[in-house]
Amino acid sequence: MSELNMWEYEQECFDAGMKLVCGVDEAGRGPLAGPVCAAAVILPENIDIPGLNDSKKLTDKRRRELFPVIKDLAVAYSIVMVHEKEIDSINILQATFQAMSQAVAQLTVTPDIVLIDGNRAPELNVPAKTIVKGDSLSASIAAASVLAKVSRDDYMLEMAKQYPQYAFEVHKGYGTKAHYAALKQFGPCPIHRMTFLKKLYGTE
Repeated sequence: MSELNMWEYEQECFDAGMKLVCGVDEAGRGPLAGPVCAAAVILPENIDIPGLNDSKKLTDKRRRELFPVIKDLAVAYSIVMVHEKEIDSINILQATFQAMSQAVAQLTVTPDIVLIDGNRAPELNVPAKTIVKGDSLSASIAAASVLAKVSRDDYMLEMAKQYPQYAFEVHKGYGTKAHYAALKQFGPCPIHRMTFLKKLYGTE
């Protein structure tokens, strides 16, 4: 999908008189370790960011090239992480909603509307619209997906230095064969989500 078409949802909002359209997305719902990260991004109207797309469809190199561009061009942006202890306490869906709502709340301006990737939205104090596969259909959501993904990846690279036995730098905490093998050999570390490891450890 071209960058032009990725502005369709935003353009509908602009045409309706909304000036500040915010995109929200998350990274890290599925991993066995580390935080879930959400980003909120408000892009200016009529901006062009070549190559912008769903972060999962971009190479790590391209995401990292886009990361500072998005931050520089954005009217406002916010990145929030909710860590493993909170995920274990309130479950991953609620932790994701918490990260999303905090990201919106921490913006330096209040958006007129929030476009959210997926089919469920957290409670917000501003109007919201969910868009299934929004990270590949909306420029604002795609921008948020890039900020969330790169921020979380960077966090996991730092954690890889603290816990080198798990090779977080390779899989970023996702449940690869190598990660499960490391868990069986070394057991969990402080950033593992114990509620995601019930089958391994039989915890309730």
